[in-house]
Amino acid sequence: MRYIITVLALAGLVVSYLALRVHYSNDVEPCDINAHWDCGVVNHSPFAMIGPVPVAAIGMAGYVLLGVLAMMRLRALLLAGTLIGLGFALYLTYIEKFVLMVYCLYCVISQGLILILTLLSAGWLWSARRAAPQA
Repeated sequence: MRYIITVLALAGLVVSYLALRVHYSNDVEPCDINAHWDCGVVNHSPFAMIGPVPVAAIGMAGYVLLGVLAMMRLRALLLAGTLIGLGFALYLTYIEKFVLMVYCLYCVISQGLILILTLLSAGWLWSARRAAPQA
């Protein structure tokens, strides 16, 4: 399971990197699809930064951390990390839907990845606890 989780975390790292490239670019982006799907609008909004740090960079660091926790088999910490990431991603999705009224394709993919990672890490922890000998 740890390898599946690590591969998904690497996919999240790539998607976050692509979003970070949009953040620092002024070119027309491949994810500029229409008025409701535009990564540039989302990644250049005031919500794309937390202080001086781009949200996409935080996502990159988070996915690296999740991959490391999975490889170290720290299941409880992994679940905690994915839950924090999922909560943050849901907040950002709320901002996209109700404040900006524009979605970022990379953000939506990241949302799906963190949801899958959360479910997998919860299942992995649950199965390990269930398999542990009862005292």
